[in-house]
Amino acid sequence: MKNNLLLGEQRGALTLDSHAARGNEKISLLLGGLALLATLTSTVQAETVFVSLEKDNALAIVDPVAGTLLKTVPIGQRPRGLALSNDNKFLFVATSDDNTIKMLDAETLKELAKLPSGKDPETFALSPAGDRLYVSNEDDSLVTVIDLTTKKVIQEIKVGVEPEGITVSPDNQWLISASETTNMVHWIDTKTNAIVENTLVDPRPRAVNFTADSQQLWVTSEMAGTVMVLDVKTKQPIKTIKLEVEGVTFDKIQPVGVVIDKDRKHSYVALGPANRVAVINAQTYEIEKVLLVGQRVWNLAFSPDQKRLYTTNGTSNDISIIDLESQTVTKSVGVGTYPWGVAVKP
Repeated sequence: MKNNLLLGEQRGALTLDSHAARGNEKISLLLGGLALLATLTSTVQAETVFVSLEKDNALAIVDPVAGTLLKTVPIGQRPRGLALSNDNKFLFVATSDDNTIKMLDAETLKELAKLPSGKDPETFALSPAGDRLYVSNEDDSLVTVIDLTTKKVIQEIKVGVEPEGITVSPDNQWLISASETTNMVHWIDTKTNAIVENTLVDPRPRAVNFTADSQQLWVTSEMAGTVMVLDVKTKQPIKTIKLEVEGVTFDKIQPVGVVIDKDRKHSYVALGPANRVAVINAQTYEIEKVLLVGQRVWNLAFSPDQKRLYTTNGTSNDISIIDLESQTVTKSVGVGTYPWGVAVKP
């Protein structure tokens, strides 16, 4: 009898130990899962979208995960172009009617400096090293070169009429300025700040962007409704892509912003009053899809991991969030009056 009782007690103890072990295991898994979720949530929520509001004279700050406007900050008269420094510590904002580019602390948004950008700055580009800032001065047909260490103008480059689109190649060899009225892109040697060559493109070039390997330059043409792909070696077009949208008249297809993913799989083009973003295969140059976004889509920016695309929609006063894996528009976030520029901080 004693032996049976002892055996029962041992079995009971084993059962209790087993239940306790399973309970502890479940708690450990639950805690681990919560920790992982917290880490993932923290990582994603750390991403911040900055949007310039041209008619509100303000900067909108958006949480793209929650899909909410966090706050709006007064910034200056008619803000348009936006860019983050390479280390994401500084945010640059072109306040066009103040004739300056403001340099802000990207965390606190405290103004650190006003850069001497020349008259009516609209768009600008940072050098890959982060030591130069190149500004389009549309009214004066100039590109202003600013040394970011001294915060002084070191040169003004005479270009064609109404320069707007501007970019620097990732290998830092070429500065490109697109002149809307001259219908040219100007190839400027970054070492000498001299124009080496000019390429005729379709009417009213609006935006320019290099592929990550610096081998191609993509140029949008607002009036022709095209995107031209230029070979950097020859500086000549290798493909002209005619942008068409079923059910949308030609006059509304006015391409502006263009971005190309780092693997050169896809290019994305904002089609202005057509209220669409064209998804283009960057290898075959075929239009694979057209995505309906907000009204008068103007500029585009990737998330740091290039899994999302953010668009500024000027006349619907919102931004669209596009999931690039599914190629679908997932959210629209109201931000304020006439959103223009967009920049994303991880």
